[in-house]
Amino acid sequence: MSDTAQPVQAPRRTTATTAPGNPPGRPKQRDAFFDNAKYLAIVLVAMGHAWEPLRSDSRAVTALYTIVYAFHMPAFIIISGYFSRSFDASPAKIKRLVTGVVVPYVVFETAYTYFTRWSDGVPDREISLLDPLYLTWFLAALFIWRLTTPIWRSVRWPLPIALTLAALATLSPSIGDDLDLQRTLQFLPYFVLGLCLRPAHFSLVRQWRVRILAVPVFAAALVFSYWAVPRMDYAWFFHRDAAEDFGVPAWYGPLMTLALFGCSLVLVACFLSWVPGRRMWFTTLGAGTLYGYLLHGFVVQAGNHFDWAGHHWAHTPLGAIAVTVVAAVVVTALCTAPVRRVFRCVLEPRMEWAFRKTPPDTGAVPAQVRR
Repeated sequence: MSDTAQPVQAPRRTTATTAPGNPPGRPKQRDAFFDNAKYLAIVLVAMGHAWEPLRSDSRAVTALYTIVYAFHMPAFIIISGYFSRSFDASPAKIKRLVTGVVVPYVVFETAYTYFTRWSDGVPDREISLLDPLYLTWFLAALFIWRLTTPIWRSVRWPLPIALTLAALATLSPSIGDDLDLQRTLQFLPYFVLGLCLRPAHFSLVRQWRVRILAVPVFAAALVFSYWAVPRMDYAWFFHRDAAEDFGVPAWYGPLMTLALFGCSLVLVACFLSWVPGRRMWFTTLGAGTLYGYLLHGFVVQAGNHFDWAGHHWAHTPLGAIAVTVVAAVVVTALCTAPVRRVFRCVLEPRMEWAFRKTPPDTGAVPAQVRR
């Protein structure tokens, strides 16, 4: 994440996705497909961060980096939107928003500030909750997106409106850095799309015809990406700058908004078509992607501080492969249950003391209504 796209927050086990055909009365089961998709996406996030220091020396690495950034964050955000469909601003949902998004944002914004004072050699870096640092932009954006969910669920044409807002953001270089609104607005259409999707849409992209078609489509995307490396600025896929920041006419912004949205959706469909729907050895790790996303950034920052990329071996083909494998292993370890148990107090705190107890809905009809 740099842009990474930063990961999708896993719902609590008590609110996990119900598997199709789950008998009434039994505990809800998580959907293996979405956990698999989240795990594979977070691995790509870590790989993308590992490739960043290698881009200048390898056109092939830069092409892979561009492809990954074209779809890994959109995939995360679409899934985030899909699982936010039930958000109705009720007390229980607000509590979950605070404990699962706001608290981790405050904790890791502060932690990254102190850590990067050392890793970046900036001892006077200030803590600013309005200016997300490094990976925390995703949490700030997720807070805004989820809080506005009832609006998107109410309007008649949510996706066209979201695309219009994203296009207008590219025309406004003066938006500023507060809560990373530029990136929040430009990624908004993916979240809104997730809100509009239904299980049937995901079943559609998982058909065998789509899986076969995804092979030549993805291959063509790789060839195009390799060709485009010296001709196009891949930073467009970060969605954090206005068109004028790229030194191009402002009208490029809305055009690129639509072009990148279409390109990303095609690649997201290819990616999801290859995600296995059955339980795999890594399925349970999908519940810990937020942990892997936020924690692996400390490993990346420490590695940059010690200049691991300064070694010649890292810039060889075998070195690049080794770096990729190490990134996958590290983020996998950070998604495991022992790590989640240690950091659950800050990533999924219960904080019962901070919220009023809401009486359960008994279904009783109020007296004034009965009369």
